[in-house]
Amino acid sequence: MMEPSEQLSPLRISPTVRALSAALRGKRELGHGDRAFPDPEKLWFKESSAKNLRNRDFLSPTTMLNTLYADGQVPPAVMSRVLSLRGSGVLPVAGGEVMGEGLRVRVDRPAAFRAVLAGGITEYLKPSSRRDGCVVLNCPALHAKPSTPTPETLSLGQLRTVLLADHMGALLRRQGFEVFYCPTVPEDSDIITFLRAIGVDWPTAPANCTSEEQEEKVFKALESSSYRERGTERGRRTSGGGGKKTEDGESEDVFRINLKRVFQEEGLLGYDPSLGTCTVHRDSVSQLAQLDLSTAGCTVAMATVLHVTSCQDEFRQQQMAMLWRASGATHTQRHLVCGPVKTPGSSLTAAQYLQLRRGQMKEASEMKYGDQVEGQIWDDIIKVMTSATVRFELLSTVHSSPVTLDVQREGGVSTKGPRGGVFVMYNCARLHTLFDSYERGVEKGLYPEIPEGSQLDFSALKEEGEWLLLFNYLIPFSELLDQSGHALDCEVGGARVNIKTEQICKFLVSLSKDFSSYYNRVHVLGEPLPHLFNQMFCRLYLLRALRELYHRALETLNLPPIRQL
Repeated sequence: MMEPSEQLSPLRISPTVRALSAALRGKRELGHGDRAFPDPEKLWFKESSAKNLRNRDFLSPTTMLNTLYADGQVPPAVMSRVLSLRGSGVLPVAGGEVMGEGLRVRVDRPAAFRAVLAGGITEYLKPSSRRDGCVVLNCPALHAKPSTPTPETLSLGQLRTVLLADHMGALLRRQGFEVFYCPTVPEDSDIITFLRAIGVDWPTAPANCTSEEQEEKVFKALESSSYRERGTERGRRTSGGGGKKTEDGESEDVFRINLKRVFQEEGLLGYDPSLGTCTVHRDSVSQLAQLDLSTAGCTVAMATVLHVTSCQDEFRQQQMAMLWRASGATHTQRHLVCGPVKTPGSSLTAAQYLQLRRGQMKEASEMKYGDQVEGQIWDDIIKVMTSATVRFELLSTVHSSPVTLDVQREGGVSTKGPRGGVFVMYNCARLHTLFDSYERGVEKGLYPEIPEGSQLDFSALKEEGEWLLLFNYLIPFSELLDQSGHALDCEVGGARVNIKTEQICKFLVSLSKDFSSYYNRVHVLGEPLPHLFNQMFCRLYLLRALRELYHRALETLNLPPIRQL
């Protein structure tokens, strides 16, 4: 049993692995007869497959034990430390033994169910720690070049960057960051209508709003920049440009900035060595002015600006980043670069792609539900399901890798089967349907109200699928939410930042597969017999927590749950 004080700390995977590692190593250091001292992070790993979770929850492999002890024999005192593990956030241990595969440990599952489900699920549905700071998400695809982009000019690769910026903003806000978006887009523009159709709430400005004053400031800052090339430094004259000439032959409205000197002299790593020099025109400083205006709202002096761009636009965005630096901006700049979106046999704009998926979703719904697919409720459902399909298709792949879409019109969108967004939304809706059924049963007098968790015996949760849902999804979720913020702090690799942006989508698809398998196998609302109520209530506690988990995860994708399908 856990001590009462320990029950107050949410159970976490990382503290448990650290505590297990400390118990296995003890106070010994390298050089005390050990052949090699293994990385503490690799001493243990958490099991996740249903097969392995039948007999163990954590494993220290034989290869690790052999590096610590002669012949891999774990001393009794060390074994005792492992089995009596205690600590803040540490999962309670029920038992363990050394087998052929290594030292395996089993968690006290009823105690873990009680701690998570009866102790209040809130702490498991938010990041494990609060962060502070300001992040500006800059999406070059939405900048005017020189006119505002439209759904017909937006490529699928650019749409991917917008959805990724939208997802990152939702994740970072949950961690405590102030988040701003760049650029603002004219409020009555077609692109805003398009983005809202897929659930993207991008900031807008009045159509007649301009940034001319700020553009002039940026232009003058670059004119007087120490990185401006003058006279013989230019190497070659700027072609075109016209305008009035100064004494050294430069046009007043066209000059060059040595970008290579910017990143070399300021020690900025990861920038393309072929950046060289860049010609500055008055009309090329619009994006820099927008960045200045976006960072003006930050309550901290130094913001992190994350440029979310396609691989095709990366070189241009590196130029803009160094130009901004040359104009005097000192904010940290990182680049989140997306791979291309491929559509074999077709060439679609973002508008055509959304229209195709919406049509397929409506057709699939009509095939399944017939004539009832009419009216505002179904319009709203089809809108959300289309948004879910699009987001999961474009965000489920590692951001730096290409995405290949099947956009053949006869392909259709399946409303069942593990096919991304539709499958996830369908399983979320099943949970709502379950609780609606339970509430109707209460109203009819079949079931009593769900009692306090302290009155339940959670040892009734014996199905392997139940532990799988708690151990693989409910407990690890808060640490999953932490990852994007931690990745921003990492300086390895310089300009580019690699964030596991695909993880929430993959988490939701995996959760839906495991929940669907469990739900198809287990009859949650059983016969209304008093001796069966404890198990039913324990399962309802688990599935109520799972419903909240779906909601919190979908919120990071700006997808509202659908109550019925």
